[in-house]
Parts: sequence; C-alpha cells; structure tokens
Amino acid sequence: MLDYRGYHAKVEYRPDDTLLFGRVLDLGDTVVFEAERAADIQAAFQGAVDDYLDFCAEIGKDPDRPFSGRFNVRLTPDLHRAAAVAAEAGSESLNHFVRTAVAHEVERRSVAA
Repeated sequence: MLDYRGYHAKVEYRPDDTLLFGRVLDLGDTVVFEAERAADIQAAFQGAVDDYLDFCAEIGKDPDRPFSGRFNVRLTPDLHRAAAVAAEAGSESLNHFVRTAVAHEVERRSVAA
C-alpha cells in the first residue's frame, strides 16, 4: 500500500504488458498511474496525486479528500438493537462498540488500515 499526502494506492502487476498499475483508493474520482519498474512506482503515484490536485484547482473543483473517519452504517433493526444491547452490557457507547468490531474484523482479514 502506498501513501502520499493522506491518499492511498494499491499497486498490481499486469503480466500482459509487464507494467505495474496502481489506483488511488481514497477518491470518488478515478486516478490511476503506472510504471515499468518498481523503483518508479512511488514517483508515478505521487505525480498522479499532484496532477489530480492541480487539475481540481484548475477547474475550480474541491478535490475528494481521504476518508474523514465518519460513515453511516445501515443495519437491520434487530441487529441494531442487538449491537446497542451488547454495547450497553459492556458499558460502552454504540460508536465505540462498532469501531472495535470493525477494527477486529480488519485485523482478522489482515487488511492494512
């Protein structure tokens, strides 16, 4: 996982054309980059982010920003109730309960946070 100016990217290898190909993950807009050598992929990523930010400034658009840390979760009423009861039983807020559950699942799946 690459990180630059708060943006993150995932890089994959495309064997058909022997290129490293990446996509910035934190955006609603699509920003991609590529490089032939691993040594060049970070610079390609940084250039793509800089180009994106410059383009947004040029056209007067607010660029998408990395995740704020806030999101809405839709649950069934029964799951919502069960989570609220479990949080209360543990003397914690529902927000803390959900944050802990998400962190546990991310760790279990070994996804970089």
